[in-house]
Order: sequence, then structure tokens, then C-alpha cells
Amino acid sequence: MSQRIHALPTQLINQIAAGEVVERPASVVKELVENSLDAGATRIEVEIEQGGVKLIRVRDNGQGIHQEDLALALSRHATSKINSLEELEKVSSMGFRGEALPSIASVSRLTATSMQEGAESGWSVSGDGRDDIAPPKPAAHPRGTTIEVRDLFYNTPARRKFLRTEKTEFGHIETLLKRLALSRFDIAFTLRHNQREVLSLPVASERQELERRVAELLGSGFIEQALHFEQEHAGLKLYGWVARPTFSRSQADMQYFYVNRRTVRDKLVAHAIRQAYQDVLYHGRHPAYVLFFEIDPVLVDVNVHPTKHEVRFRDSRLVHDFLFRTLHRTLAEERPGVVADESVAVDKETGEILSASSTSPVQQEMQQSGMGQAPAPSYQRPFRFQVQDRPKHYQLDNFQASMSLQTPPQQSTEPPGGAEVQHPLGYAIAQLKGIYILAENTQGMTLVDMHAAHERITYERFKQAQDGEGIRSQPLLVPVSVAVSRREADLAEEQMELFAELGVEVDRLGAETLVVRAIPVLLQGADSEKLLRDVLADLVVYGTSERIRHEINEVLATMACHGSVRANRKLTIEEMNALLRDMERTERSGQCNHGRPTWVQLTLDELDKLFMRGQ
Repeated sequence: MSQRIHALPTQLINQIAAGEVVERPASVVKELVENSLDAGATRIEVEIEQGGVKLIRVRDNGQGIHQEDLALALSRHATSKINSLEELEKVSSMGFRGEALPSIASVSRLTATSMQEGAESGWSVSGDGRDDIAPPKPAAHPRGTTIEVRDLFYNTPARRKFLRTEKTEFGHIETLLKRLALSRFDIAFTLRHNQREVLSLPVASERQELERRVAELLGSGFIEQALHFEQEHAGLKLYGWVARPTFSRSQADMQYFYVNRRTVRDKLVAHAIRQAYQDVLYHGRHPAYVLFFEIDPVLVDVNVHPTKHEVRFRDSRLVHDFLFRTLHRTLAEERPGVVADESVAVDKETGEILSASSTSPVQQEMQQSGMGQAPAPSYQRPFRFQVQDRPKHYQLDNFQASMSLQTPPQQSTEPPGGAEVQHPLGYAIAQLKGIYILAENTQGMTLVDMHAAHERITYERFKQAQDGEGIRSQPLLVPVSVAVSRREADLAEEQMELFAELGVEVDRLGAETLVVRAIPVLLQGADSEKLLRDVLADLVVYGTSERIRHEINEVLATMACHGSVRANRKLTIEEMNALLRDMERTERSGQCNHGRPTWVQLTLDELDKLFMRGQ
């Protein structure tokens, strides 16, 4: 039986819209806090009761809402943030659709109280998602706005049944506020749950204050193992903190990425970051980072999803390449004695640190106060070195995969010039159990896993050689025909130069047929059809592909593993020192090819604690 078309009641329309906007109490907090940020607030207080089901109160000191606009603020598609399509295409505010407040009001008891600067008094209005909103009433209130949401989902019991426990729902709120607090260091945040203060974050402006907030939100362990950097190119800017690979996680629970201060979860971004870590991260582990990406708002569309968690970049390939290369280089510079965000010069021949800096201000402060001291040993702490005259040095004449170590003639095994130069890893003293090198440096003692370290050195040299001569290809004895979609065939035809750079020769035989005629020499015997399909899949989604290079690197890593010095190989002091110097000038030498640490530092203070000296 056919039914006549009719208009839906306003409250039902708002409740349907609430299904997209209000998933749980944390969704309400997100919308209200983002409104406070857009209002120019410098202080935001969030009060929660019973996980947000009983009460959500967000108070700010922003510009406030005009008395005549209060009722309009509870109407759908009413906003002060955009006026035209042109402004929508380059929107920079957190919210802009004008759906949040009426949607929230339709599934709760909402009261908005606000006062603008210079006004004689504040005004208050209540709503339930209907059109007939009562006129505002005078109310005592300081400059700013307070939104009070009570009894969430009281009139939609089916939605309320899907909520989790109070602890779980509040956990989502706390996680959300942490994300927002990491994006806006210029805002003071307070969070209370059932009258108990959970977070109290003052405004942070200096580097020391920024890192203190990061440490409070993510733990001191993260900031102690994080590399700070800043890179800008072609109108794109990326800065923040990436954790060393040795601080990897078992799950992706410490990954914060912001586009123009808006938190996003994006496949392209995640892929670029994974690619940057692929050479240094242990299998199955996840990197940790807090990254801020700035781009012209015209070049990114934030209006592709109701929650605004997803974005679309106009030039996705440029963005992917910039993110990957910046992070790849930041991680590559991680080696003994090098601090990522400082200007550090390393002599490529001798491995000498020509200039270096101490730990970051917040790390110094935490060490002095005893905050966040990790149990010994701790990995790869930055050092300070005083470099004077250029000294003699140890060098390997032949450091190939066979590990043919030769001692340079007429060179002492003692520190040159009576410790004229203090190398980051120090000078070898002994070899332990045929596995570890024990060395002394200015900080105390270092232990080096000689196989893991040599594996990384050999691997990096293989890659350099490969990059120098390019990826050589080998014709297939029998070309492989592959059936693809017309879109994929068109894409392959457009990207012939890219395939050639990757050592793959591909021709188009028909509208939906490609043929693979050659693949890289190092991938001889590989499944050429699967290789082609994987690269095409990457090109469709990300506009670029590192698939073949990754496969080649896997082969090189295996070669490096088998060609590196093995356990129980006895090394002389000169050979050990040569290995230490090579580590100091090799990129990514802090981790082996599998993501494990290659060395640890035990400071003199840590050694004293082990023996209870001074206690």
C-alpha cells in the first residue's frame, strides 16, 4: 500500500540528525568544546557526571553569544562561521554546519547561558529540538558561554541502551579532551568527573611548557624518547614529536595527527607514516607520534564526513610525499649523539660530532626533579660533546658483507690524543660473550649488540649502492599478461615512467589488459602479477607506491643479516672501535633492520644506583 509523502516534524528531523552527530557523550563534549575554541576561548572547563549521561557542562571565557542570537543558536543550519560557498571551501573553524546544538537539544535537556563583553547581563535559553523556543531570560554569568546538557538520550531510550559503562564512556571523553588539548597549547583545559578533578592544564607557550603538557597527557616516557622537528616546504608545514622506534607500541593508541589543528584519521596520512617507519619498526608494532600538519585550507576538504574526522587533499600525492620524506629523514638522522631538532654536524669520514646540544628543556627539568625516570638502561639519550682538534680516528678499510675487518696500521687502541674527542659511543674496552661490545664514554658505559649494529650498517650501505646505480631490471623469459580494470589500465599507461624507475616494464595490450615484461633483478622469481596489482592498488588509493622498493629492501635486509658479523666472532679492540665509529656516522643505526635497539647507555648515576652508592 503506497503512502503519501509528508514533511517530518522538526524535532524528529533534529533527532535523525542527532544520529549522525551524537553517537555517545564524548560526541557532545567534542561539539561543545570545538564551539568554545571557535569562540576564541582561552580557558575551557568541562564537568561530567555519571560518564556524561546525567550531566555535561562546558564553560568557556570566549566572546559569548548575543542575546538576540541565543534562540537562533538552537535552530538547525544557523551559524556565525560561514556566509558563502567560498568561505565553506576554505573553512578553518572547527564547526560550521550549525547542526550540533539543535541535534544535542533534541536528545537531552539543554540550557545555553552566555554573555558578551560589554553586555549588562547574561542571558539563558533552553531547548528540546523543536521550533518553538522560549525567549531568552536574564541570567548571571561572566563573559563567555556555558552549555549544560542533562539526561542525555532521555527521550530516545533505544539509543541509551547502546551506551557502555560509566567508566567506559568517561574514558572516551578523557581521550577526546586529551586530543583537543594536544592540538591547542594556547588554551587552558580543566576536566572534572563526579566532582573530582582529572585534568588541569595551564596555557603552554614555551617549548618547555609544551613538552610538559605532552608529558602529562602521554606520559614522560614518550617525551623522553621523542624527536622534535619542524619542516616547511612548498606551502606545507609539518612539525611535532615522533617517538624513536624503540618506543613502539603494541597498538595504535598513541597516534595524534592534526590538519590545521583539526584531529583527523586519514588513510593517506597513516600510509605515509607507516612507510617512513618501515625500515626501523619491529614487525607488528605501531609508532607513537604527535604531529601537526599545516596546509592552505583551500587545498583540503574537511566537509566529507559528518564527524569531520576524515579529510580529502586536493593534491594527495604531494601531501603523501612530503609527509613520508620529512618523517623518513627525521628518523634517518637518529644515530648516537645526534639530536633531531638541533643543528648537528657530523664528519662523514670520521664520525666526529662537530656540534651538538644537550637534552631538551623539559627533559632536563624532568631529570632534575626525578619525574619520569625510567629504569636503567634507557635507550639513546642525547649527549653534549666538546670537540677540539680533529683527532686520529679508526676506520675500516674493508667493511663489506663478509665483515673483513682490517686494523689500520700504526694506530693506538687508546682514545686519540688523550681524549681530545669524546665520541658518542665512547671507546671499546672489551667484548662480552662474543655478542656485546662494552665501551666507555663521557656519560658512563655503553653496550652494543655487534651483530644488530653491523646488520644496520651493511643494510644502509646496500641501499646506498642500490640508489646510486638505480633499480636494475631483468626481462621475463615469458611475459605475464594481467587482466585489470579500465581505470587501472589507464593509470598504468599514465605512470609508465614511474614503473620504469621501479625497474618494471609494463605495456598495455588492450582496454583491460596489461603485460609485465621485466621486473627488478633482486626480485627474480617473485610473483610479477601480484607485484603489479599491489602497485596499482597503491596508485589508486595514494597516488604513489613504495611497494617495489619495500620488496627490494626486504631482500637487501636479508642479505645484510646473513652478511653481518655473527655471534661468537672475536673482534680486536681496533675492530670494535671501527664498528662504533661506523655506527656514529650511519643513518638509523640506533635500531637494527628488525626494529630492535643496537645499543644502550648506562650513565654513571644509573651505575651508582645499582650499587647504592651515595645512599
